[in-house]
Amino acid sequence: MTGMGIGVVFCILLLLVLILQLFHSAAAGKANAPAPAKSVSRDNGEEHPVLTEYLDDMAAIATTLHLYFDNVHDEESGVLTIHVDEHSHWHAELNAGL
Repeated sequence: MTGMGIGVVFCILLLLVLILQLFHSAAAGKANAPAPAKSVSRDNGEEHPVLTEYLDDMAAIATTLHLYFDNVHDEESGVLTIHVDEHSHWHAELNAGL
């Protein structure tokens, strides 16, 4: 009985690994598809190929630096406060039968 249970568990794990490998290969096929090109032009009208490749990354970094240096983030005290209410709902349900 124990051997059959262990065998079933290993069969399910093997099936799970095969399914994950199938999803990984399907996702890798989509990742290799070329992304649509973005056009970034300068003031004189010419396009800059380096900017088109990293435009999203540069925007994310610029936004992060802007928020960091403008102190938009919250200041946390690091103190955890727990208020104990003796008449909370779960406590009332537990003591309803008393």
